[in-house]
Amino acid sequence: MSERDDLLASIATKVQTYRAGELAAPDAGHVDRWAQQFSAHDQVPFLKEFDHVIGQTFLTQQMVDQFLQDLVVNEKLAGKDFRSYWRKANVLNIQKYGQSQKEMLKLFDIALQKQCGFGLAGCGSDEGDYIYLDDILFSGSRVATDLEAWISEKAPAKANVQVLLMGLHTGGHYFINSRRLREARENANKDIQFHFWRMVELENQKYHKDNSGVLWPTVIPDDPLVKQYVESEKRFPLALRNPGGKLNFFSSEVGRQLLEREFLVAGVKIRSRIQEPKSIMRPLGFGNFGVGFGSPIATYRNCPNNAPLAVWWGDPKATSGALHWYPLVPRKTYSSPENVFHGLDDLTG
Repeated sequence: MSERDDLLASIATKVQTYRAGELAAPDAGHVDRWAQQFSAHDQVPFLKEFDHVIGQTFLTQQMVDQFLQDLVVNEKLAGKDFRSYWRKANVLNIQKYGQSQKEMLKLFDIALQKQCGFGLAGCGSDEGDYIYLDDILFSGSRVATDLEAWISEKAPAKANVQVLLMGLHTGGHYFINSRRLREARENANKDIQFHFWRMVELENQKYHKDNSGVLWPTVIPDDPLVKQYVESEKRFPLALRNPGGKLNFFSSEVGRQLLEREFLVAGVKIRSRIQEPKSIMRPLGFGNFGVGFGSPIATYRNCPNNAPLAVWWGDPKATSGALHWYPLVPRKTYSSPENVFHGLDDLTG
């Protein structure tokens, strides 16, 4: 087998559990069809870097299960008598949109049973902490919306809230902590403290862009469509990253820049096929700034729209039009197909 063949097989293995039971398990042929849409002359280095990154940023159920089980017995969270802590804890089920919290609650129930001998039904008391679970915090909008309503309508006058997440992005975390949750507490005149726990943390604040853990280009590719797109974004223009900062999930600066270039060029190409796309639909993922959110994270359950369009966009059966792109990990949405087509799908929280 060639090096390219080995990389195709390796990537397929890493995302093997993606939406298991809903989609056919990906194989090397599936990855090959996706990869052939990118620059032909950089296929091996592109696949090599993507294989390196996805091996760290694709979160499997096994990883999540272990994280939750470890949290249950974490002394910093639950103290030495962790069973007593969880007996008193009040686990919230308040998510307004999507299914991620329901799925996380199922996994957490199993984690409690394994570590404590009882599940969610055995939890809850007036003096216990409050527990909010979700998968990944991106912009923070979903987490903030859920907790704002809870603070206003149901929260006690004083409480500790432990927010348990598979991952978070620092920009969204800073925004909701410093503004939305703080304002909600003040408006409700309640003393509520929030503590965040995460398996993976990705830096994506503009101030720290040079050390970011997301796709953040250092240069604008020499591509007419990309240049036209970048020049058109006047309100929140692209602030280029300075190379040489922390590598985070990337193997090298050269490899990182290759991914950023390929996903940006492909994302602009995808976007150009859509009639009047919304501004939030950006080449490197849904977001309000620059060329997109750029998150490299995906989970066994779904791929966020905050990831590059070229990872998840498209319809395998389409032969023309806006959906004529073969996705590596087809995204499942909770919006209508019409909204997804026009770039109106809700920004993942």
